[in-house]
Amino acid sequence: MSIHEHPDITLDQRLALKSAATRLADHFAGSFNSETIERFLTTSYDQFASHATMPNFLPLLAERFAKQRLQAAARVEGHGTDGTPIALFLCVHNAGRSQMALGFFNHYAGGRAIAWSGGSEPGESVNPAAVAAMAERDIDIATEYPKPWTDEIVRAADVVVTMGCGDECPYFPGKRYQDWQLDDPAGMDVAGVRPVRDEIERRVLALLEELGVPAAR
Repeated sequence: MSIHEHPDITLDQRLALKSAATRLADHFAGSFNSETIERFLTTSYDQFASHATMPNFLPLLAERFAKQRLQAAARVEGHGTDGTPIALFLCVHNAGRSQMALGFFNHYAGGRAIAWSGGSEPGESVNPAAVAAMAERDIDIATEYPKPWTDEIVRAADVVVTMGCGDECPYFPGKRYQDWQLDDPAGMDVAGVRPVRDEIERRVLALLEELGVPAAR
């Protein structure tokens, strides 16, 4: 279904999504045609529409998620990959553990590797206690948002780290997996989150070493 045909998109959202489609088409010129980009954008919109608390932000979320999915699809299809390692962190709600792991990984990787994250049952927002605990380390995850995983994102990752999503986590034969047993910070205050945060930091640094990526200090 195209943006024009979607029955649940308002006029303002439609205009915002068309602008997003133009930006994505420019970014992925030579890799994907406009029909493919619009399909990714529309399906990304649908991922958030059912539980969005601020509908005005839906086009922005859809564009950010569609861009990540298109980057993953380009990597899977061999369109100009530069070999940069990608780690995918998955938990249940993509609101605490996986977001802190993403924050630490991108901070320490310094652009030499990339982190993505997702959840089997994405929540509505990132855990405020996790945001506050990461802010104590001068790492800002407040602008992140819970999102699902998709097949192309999992297939594009070099290593998939699961945290408590069990059988709901995706499995692809031959993909490199790690399972991190960590307490779920949902419902904890900042003091409760700190030990989880510190253990995630330790494991992220070990993962970067395994990937051969020097950690920025």
